[in-house]
Amino acid sequence: MFLLPWLVGFFALTLGPALASLYLSFTNYDLIRAPDWVGAANYVRIATADPKFAAAMKVTFTYVLLSVPLKLAFALLVAMAFNRGLRGLPIYRAIFYLPSLLGASVAIAVLWRQLFASDGLVNMALWQLFGVEGPSWISNPKYSLYTLVVLSVWQFGSPMIIFLAGLRQIPADMYEAAEIDGASKTRQFWKITLPLLTPVIFFNAVIQTIDAFKAFTPAFIISDGTGGPINSTLFYTLYLYQEAFGFFRMGYASALAWILVVIIASFTAFSFLTARYWVHYDD
Repeated sequence: MFLLPWLVGFFALTLGPALASLYLSFTNYDLIRAPDWVGAANYVRIATADPKFAAAMKVTFTYVLLSVPLKLAFALLVAMAFNRGLRGLPIYRAIFYLPSLLGASVAIAVLWRQLFASDGLVNMALWQLFGVEGPSWISNPKYSLYTLVVLSVWQFGSPMIIFLAGLRQIPADMYEAAEIDGASKTRQFWKITLPLLTPVIFFNAVIQTIDAFKAFTPAFIISDGTGGPINSTLFYTLYLYQEAFGFFRMGYASALAWILVVIIASFTAFSFLTARYWVHYDD
């Protein structure tokens, strides 16, 4: 009885729609007429006759490969600084965590678009501080994706908190023994901190990569839903949204969604299979 509310939500709002989308991925469905069964035609078209699919995959994988390592590195750097001891640490921790709560909101995406506009605050700072005339970061396909990468890295608060908790679990006597043996701070980091922190790194890497694959709001707001300029911010989820609610090709969008499920599941499985070679637990 206590599990019943969760079970109803799981079957009605998660499993049921997922199975329905799996069925729709094999149909031609426009939200108005009844679904028309077409077999694997949607998947064949994705693989052979959809250049925007390849463009969206390229943009998404570039975003994931850039944003996730940079975010984790920056989060670990800040966590190590906090771990050294700081007066008023709870306040600073809350301040640095705040962007993770706000970063995926529409308001922050709008603000980010204003910051990196041709007459935005970033270009004003570049001109006043260095005398450099910055480009139009948002409308230039060379730089537009990198503004979204910077936005993602700015949301480092969540992995930072987890890194900080992991650092607090490393016994201090290990560092003391290393100092007695004459190990430098750099060597202590590579031989003690990093190996003992690998379970936390693994967890953060998996979670942040999944979130990066699902990123949608920043690209939608900054590009006005087009994925431009020249598909430079066409995230996979944004392309899926365009097919489903822009062109009402819900069957095709469902096939795209299940390909994303397979991609994320494959990455997660690969991460767990390779974890035994570099993740070190207490046992």
